[in-house]
Amino acid sequence: MTDLLITNARLLDPATGLDAQGSLLIRDGRIASLTGAPAEGVPTLDAGGACLAPGLVDMRASLGEPGAEHRETIASAARAAAAGGITTLCALPDTSPVLDDAALIHFVARQGEATGSLTIHPFGAATRGLQGKEISEFGLLREAGAVAFTDAGRAIASPRTMRLALGYARAFGTFIIQHPEEPTLAAGGVATEGELATRLGLPGIPMLAESMMVARDIALARLSGGHVHFSRVSTGAALDLIRAAKAEGLRVTCDTAPPYFDLNETAITGYRSYAKLSPPLRPESERLAVAAALADGTIDAVVSDHQPRDADDKRLPFLQAEAGGAGLATLLSVTLARYHGGDVTLLEALALLTCKPAKLLGIEAGALKEGAAADLMLFDLRRGWQVKDGQLPGKAQNTPFDGRALEGKVLATFKAGRKVFGA
Repeated sequence: MTDLLITNARLLDPATGLDAQGSLLIRDGRIASLTGAPAEGVPTLDAGGACLAPGLVDMRASLGEPGAEHRETIASAARAAAAGGITTLCALPDTSPVLDDAALIHFVARQGEATGSLTIHPFGAATRGLQGKEISEFGLLREAGAVAFTDAGRAIASPRTMRLALGYARAFGTFIIQHPEEPTLAAGGVATEGELATRLGLPGIPMLAESMMVARDIALARLSGGHVHFSRVSTGAALDLIRAAKAEGLRVTCDTAPPYFDLNETAITGYRSYAKLSPPLRPESERLAVAAALADGTIDAVVSDHQPRDADDKRLPFLQAEAGGAGLATLLSVTLARYHGGDVTLLEALALLTCKPAKLLGIEAGALKEGAAADLMLFDLRRGWQVKDGQLPGKAQNTPFDGRALEGKVLATFKAGRKVFGA
């Protein structure tokens, strides 16, 4: 490992509220000092006033491997993650085979280590085969390294199964991540029910499908004492329920993804399949509600919700196209749009991507502190760039932000002190 002194940087640490010009010393892959003291014989990198922050912690990404390597491999996802400033990532269990076996949990974690640029914390399948019927072996999967349990993009539909899952997760010191969408209401739908879906002739999903599932699982969390985490929350009604549950002191948390606070349902106009997501994009009023929930602290984390798809999945009629968008390379920049728009402070935006998800997961990451691994991200807060299909790092190019002009770009990413992205 190479020692390095990064000078002339704007040091940003949401965990402590640090926002100051200074230097950071890396020794043996760890943060040795934040004092800016000279280090004799140590190579120096002049940051030129750019922002230096903890590497991002992405709480939700599908990696394709094993089973769908034509869409994405762990190695290609790691390249995209490094370009996006992500150094720690949670992998969904929606692989083939499903991550409901301890050996597969070990495999995915080891493959992450092998990249040299990305720590992967796998999620275990909440139910065997993601079928929503039989609870997985939580104890064995937890021991193998599963940080939480989820059925990925499938809701755990049975109240009894969800109650059992919450109880088992509590016993093993972890939580359940739920896809908040009542499946019978959502069945067959591809867009949010309403005027736009009707005009386009697309089968709709009522927004009630989200808030109904959130209300049910809050009640089950109250009954079981378990911790439920709702992922990719996209409606104001669901956020109101989560806000009230938190005020009650229940173990309820949530995240959202950039499309739900940066885009609205008009992005699917023209049957644009890159904007076909799950849950579907919402009306502008709901986008504003999600942005407000970022600002008031109701939302605990922002996730990439990286769902790699290839041309055969997306370049199809809207009804037949697969849902999902690539999100690793755009996670930081789209989140910073809410800072540039005045909705959140810079430290608040970064907290949603670093220390807050790390705290939820109970992992050591997402902070600038002496002795911590030097997983770092150097970025230019003002540098503009445009998202372009075909020019993103990694295999997956199915971005809903294709053509979007963004402000804020990663210049370099460091993993354990070693530069893994940047010139």
